[in-house]
Amino acid sequence: MISEVRGQLNVNPQQHYAIITAEFNGLITARLADGAVEALLRHGATDPQITKIWVPGSFEIPTVANRLAKSGKFTAIICLGCIIRGQTAHFDHVAQQVARGIAEIGPATGIPTIFGIITADTVEQAMDRAGLKMGNTGWNAACAAMEMSDVLQQVPPAANI
Repeated sequence: MISEVRGQLNVNPQQHYAIITAEFNGLITARLADGAVEALLRHGATDPQITKIWVPGSFEIPTVANRLAKSGKFTAIICLGCIIRGQTAHFDHVAQQVARGIAEIGPATGIPTIFGIITADTVEQAMDRAGLKMGNTGWNAACAAMEMSDVLQQVPPAANI
């Protein structure tokens, strides 16, 4: 028989989630943060299980996420931001470094560090992904954090495989 592991959308009483949100493009990122909080609360979290941290921009998110993951206080870290393409290459540099930085934290620490950064060509596209037309990226990131937390509880540590 095939063994299957699948994460559930639930928050256990001992779990704590951090939501790091960029203040830059705050009209959009505030909606992402609200979506993430709502998802966690609807799936069993209580206010004391959620810590919201605001940073100046998306570029600063990996630094804080890394510190939080290494603290051992959080079950998962949810990273939320919005990078909108402008007329220069700045977008490419920031988006690339943020993605790389966030991607390195989970494998290095064992703490799910979820990429909830909107990268869009226009403000309209970003707003759509912040709940206007295409769901809320913050909600989706929180759901990924819950599922990954549950999956990691079910999968034995590397030393036991």
